[in-house]
Amino acid sequence: MFSWIYKDKIKEEWNMNAIILPPTKKEEFHSHGNKLKVVIPSLLTNHNYGLYEIDMEPKARGPKLHYHKLMEETFIVNKGTLTVLTIDGETIVNEGSIIHIPKFAAHGYNNDSDEIVKMTMIFTPGQNREDFFRKLYKALEESPNDLRKFYNLYLENDSYPIDDNNMIPMHK
Repeated sequence: MFSWIYKDKIKEEWNMNAIILPPTKKEEFHSHGNKLKVVIPSLLTNHNYGLYEIDMEPKARGPKLHYHKLMEETFIVNKGTLTVLTIDGETIVNEGSIIHIPKFAAHGYNNDSDEIVKMTMIFTPGQNREDFFRKLYKALEESPNDLRKFYNLYLENDSYPIDDNNMIPMHK
């Protein structure tokens, strides 16, 4: 009798189907040699995580040193050589490398190479990170850049810059 009750409970709790996302239905953002593609929006995972792909053109800048209080990041370098920024300096990582950024760890990244860098990025928890990227990439296209807007956007989205005087996360 116990096994039947347990089986019914599982059926009740697992009343969801797999979600298949076609490759043509992914939201993309572009700015300053960076392309970010939303692969699995955090809304689909109940904000447990979000999965993104980033392509960086040669010499493209990424975010400057910052940290998160509530989420962790993991990067998988799928192609190219990425320069990872930490509080201790720069580290060059090659294709196939995995970089895990725990909460409160200062980090940033650039593509200092002459080749394109392609990577996968995972935010855990996801915290609707795609909305942050949507707003960030829009703000990056404004001229001139409003540093107060960047600062507020960062703080509203669990991103804390190391240097408040040098806020623009990506630059030409």
